[in-house]
Amino acid sequence: MNLLCNIILSLIFACIATIHIYWAFGGNWGKQQAVPTTTTGVSLFVPNFFSCFGVGIILISFILLVNYGDLDFIPQKIYISLLIIVAIIFLMRTIGDFKYVGFFKKVNETNFARLDRNYYSPLCLIIFILIIVKLFNTIVNP
Repeated sequence: MNLLCNIILSLIFACIATIHIYWAFGGNWGKQQAVPTTTTGVSLFVPNFFSCFGVGIILISFILLVNYGDLDFIPQKIYISLLIIVAIIFLMRTIGDFKYVGFFKKVNETNFARLDRNYYSPLCLIIFILIIVKLFNTIVNP
């Protein structure tokens, strides 16, 4: 089960990291749909090189954590703590800010809100569940 979780999480993180790095270097495909907007269509933020590249690198580090954390590079307690932190990050993204992102958002009429409801938030929930399954397997079968 751990191997299956590793493969699925790695594929998800690799795809999302690739998209963010693509955006960092000037790509535009999907960028507009990935930024929350107000009901009047104003973007809440403008992603720049550093934010896109930074998110891409962080997602790549998640791939390394998921796959190589079981080896003795990281002490078991630190590894489990890092996995819990990553799981909490994706749970928080799933829940959202109660206004523009997440399952409990108030602004539901925008294109981003539709995509977030149908794809982004469910994907974050799936990532959270996979990390919890991995954590359970790591703790039960050290």
